Amino acid sequence: DEQLDLSDGRWEDIHVVTGALKLFLRELPEPLVPFSHFDKFIAAIKIQDGAMRGRCIRDLVLSLPPAHHDTMKVLFRHLCRVIEHREENRMSVQSVAIVFGPTLLRPASEESNMAMHMVFQNQVVEHILNHYGYIF
Repeated sequence: DEQLDLSDGRWEDIHVVTGALKLFLRELPEPLVPFSHFDKFIAAIKIQDGAMRGRCIRDLVLSLPPAHHDTMKVLFRHLCRVIEHREENRMSVQSVAIVFGPTLLRPASEESNMAMHMVFQNQVVEHILNHYGYIF
């Protein structure tokens, strides 16, 4: 309900804007990739055959609820534009995946192997970024 004035000088720092976006996404009751899909995405990224892995991840993205799918499409399109400017902003595909992976894709409970999950979370985000055109 808060009205933001984006012309306010504090929004000029890209780190503040990115932090606000990550905070918003992190505080959603359910992540952009719903809890019900977490294990499916982790299993898909582990598939050895690249073509099969790609089809499986695309099918999982298509199976997301419309609000999740549509938001993911817009967000990942923007992140792909960020990556296009990696020479200036030093945000490679891997960097963006590390920053956004745990925020967009997380298990319902953090009890089990967090470090291993983080590797796979980042790989899923990296895969979607690298294959945006095919997936969306």
